[in-house]
Amino acid sequence: MTSTWDELVTTALLGTERRTVPVRQEPGQEAAAALLDAAAVRTVQRRAALLPVAARARPGAAPQDERPALPEAARRRLALLLADRAGPGGGGRRGGAPDLTELLPQWLAAANGHGYRVPAALLPALLEAARARSDLRPEALALGGPRALWLARLNPQWKYALRGNAAPAATTAPASGDGAGERAWQEGLFAERVALLAALRRRDPAAARELLASTWGKERAEDRLMFLDSLREGLSGTDEPFLEQALSDRSRNVRATAAELLSTLPGSALAARMAERARGCVALDRTTGAGPRIVVEAPPECDSGMERDGVVAKPPSGRGERSWWLSQLVEAAPLAIWCERFGVGSAAEAVALPVADGWQPDLHAAWCRAAVRQGDAEWSRALLGPAATPPAPAGSSWLDPAKLLSALPPVERAEWVAEFIAVHGLSEAFRLLGVCAVPWAEPLGRAVVDALDSARDAGGYPWSFSGVMGLAERCLDPDQADHLAALTAAPEEAATVPAPSTGAADYWTEAFQRLIGTLRLRATMRAELAGTA
Repeated sequence: MTSTWDELVTTALLGTERRTVPVRQEPGQEAAAALLDAAAVRTVQRRAALLPVAARARPGAAPQDERPALPEAARRRLALLLADRAGPGGGGRRGGAPDLTELLPQWLAAANGHGYRVPAALLPALLEAARARSDLRPEALALGGPRALWLARLNPQWKYALRGNAAPAATTAPASGDGAGERAWQEGLFAERVALLAALRRRDPAAARELLASTWGKERAEDRLMFLDSLREGLSGTDEPFLEQALSDRSRNVRATAAELLSTLPGSALAARMAERARGCVALDRTTGAGPRIVVEAPPECDSGMERDGVVAKPPSGRGERSWWLSQLVEAAPLAIWCERFGVGSAAEAVALPVADGWQPDLHAAWCRAAVRQGDAEWSRALLGPAATPPAPAGSSWLDPAKLLSALPPVERAEWVAEFIAVHGLSEAFRLLGVCAVPWAEPLGRAVVDALDSARDAGGYPWSFSGVMGLAERCLDPDQADHLAALTAAPEEAATVPAPSTGAADYWTEAFQRLIGTLRLRATMRAELAGTA
């Protein structure tokens, strides 16, 4: 006989002589004794926050993970990083000590780069760390491998691992005709299917597309959207027929994603249709006495063909309909059409042309988004302009340098940001630093350190630059640690600088000591993972 805590309490209040005991009595056992025994059992269950449940079948054995184990020094380092995250205050800064919680993402990425697997004893702590920090999940689950998914099925708190956006990247792609792979695609969890599709896409793009097409009509809209996103890697003209079919999907988000993918293929039929529409809206007028200028005539309506090709008819709040439609057409058109359209020889000449009637912000903003989407370095370079150009006030410009920089080669990107910092300082550079390759190239690292040193000499406070200092700890080349030791010394001109700077000198010294200590720790971690510590 089962009983609830409330039933036991009620029976105890009324007495066993007035109410039947709601538990099984052993032969010869008094009712009061049976009630107390049941109350003792329920008390232990309540204190343990457990509810009685029927016994379940023992789970199957965890799958094998054939990847090499971590070197012993690296295993101890991971244990320290995970323990620091779970310590009092959740890790974080402790005076001049490195911030270990911010080094964990970098450590995980480096370990995955070596192809290691996580030790079984540390897998629960790793899954718990990734539960608390979503930015850790892709790398943590990649390191955890198939055992992470196996373990996540046994704990509802780790169900995030079973969702597609957290699927591990280290899943092995099935070979062609592999029955196990087909079965995993047909019967597996969503996260397993996403990971399988992504892995197969890296090895055999056509096979991945065919696998997706085989079940496309049966998938839910949100699943189709996630699966379609996996085609970004290795996208080519052979994917066009499938994406053209997706333009007729019943889900608006799926249609929009298919249109975006097709617009990154300059030779696609969608790109040609968008180019034709954009040409009809933007032209060069040479009849004015002031020289040639670009004239714009926004589309008067958003027809069904435009909507099928991904144009969203309803604009966001505060945006005019016609300018909204124009921006989407220009953004999806191949950038190569504009030099021919305007009769110029380069993107820089096209960008330099004046635009009539106040259409420049809309036109140039659409070109910026097109340059990022199409990964066009020439147009990104032209739209960025020189790094020495004064930055526009926040919210007053259509230009987003951080996004345009992502289309430039890593070396050129770092050089542009280094020049920007040398001219404008660090106050406007935080987002730009975030898109630069890690570790930072030597010119960029030197520019950041020189700017921090100048800020100290000018009497600034170190906490005003805490964001940049944190980036420097994670992104500077660890080999530069010994060269930065001079920064920990008090500046010679400390007696002549303003009073606030004198009071902040100790904080600057501590901040630079933490920077150097973190770089040395990163160098040690790198050696541990390489097995050379």
